[in-house]
Amino acid sequence: MGQHDYVISFIFASVLAGVPLLFGTLGEIITEKAGHLNLGVEGMMYMGAICGFVAGYHTQSPFLLLLCSFLGGAAGALVYAFLTVTLFANQNVTGLALTIFGAGFANYIGEALIMKAPNRAAVLSDNITRFFGGIYIPVLSDMPVLGRLVFQYNIFVYFGVLLAILGGIYLNRTRRGLNLRAVGENTAAADAAGIRVVLYKYIHIVTGGGICGLGGAYIAVVICGGTWTNNCVNGLGWIAVALVIFAGWSPYRTILGSFVFGSLDVLRFYIPKDVINIPTAFFAMVPFAVTAAVIVITSIRKSAVNAQPRCIGINYFREER
Repeated sequence: MGQHDYVISFIFASVLAGVPLLFGTLGEIITEKAGHLNLGVEGMMYMGAICGFVAGYHTQSPFLLLLCSFLGGAAGALVYAFLTVTLFANQNVTGLALTIFGAGFANYIGEALIMKAPNRAAVLSDNITRFFGGIYIPVLSDMPVLGRLVFQYNIFVYFGVLLAILGGIYLNRTRRGLNLRAVGENTAAADAAGIRVVLYKYIHIVTGGGICGLGGAYIAVVICGGTWTNNCVNGLGWIAVALVIFAGWSPYRTILGSFVFGSLDVLRFYIPKDVINIPTAFFAMVPFAVTAAVIVITSIRKSAVNAQPRCIGINYFREER
């Protein structure tokens, strides 16, 4: 493989590796814009992964797989919303509990599926794996360089980028999006202005959870090759939470952020060992080390433009308005 092809292959792999982060980050941004910090992204991704996988495994329908993965993540977010919006539970504790529950739920159902599967391996049908494989667009996919870099990804990639663009338009250009931002910035003022605060919180927290669930489906179907693997999310949900800060709470920037962190994830496969002999464990550590660095740098260099919503993490008691 020539150096030119090597770089193209690295970029292609980086985009694919960043897709679950793209969905997880988008879902968390929508949630945080409603004034809620949900640390359960990892758990919702697990719930989306197992619900989508089970649906695809039993029905062989890629559409039901996507629907159930969205509903799985949304169900976890609905529990979180009920506890924090209605019962005023601590958001941090509830999110952490959701992560623990989601991981345990997915591994339990997944293990039961494996025990009943032939040869102790739960594998999705070829029909589903082909559907979520790289697409081929006549002429465009055959173009040199651009064909590989733009027109040969799977539908998750294109849908994720489209969702990020639509999310940015929604938050910045629509009345409901601006209302949502008002809820996150000053909940009491938004309530006084006639915005249905509780409804906005529920809808966007649940929607954000569903988007996180799609990220889990991508991990189960694409990254794991359609074979159920316990602990498959493996910390990506936590990176997505930090990536929200890296993206400055902007859906547009999640596209770049997910690519950057995706490249860190696949870097280990593209550095020749005969040139630099670095242990594999070092590369596994890099995304988390960069995540910590991003949080520290962002905390030092605060920006009014890219700041978090002011009411984030604060439960709203209407009686105290």
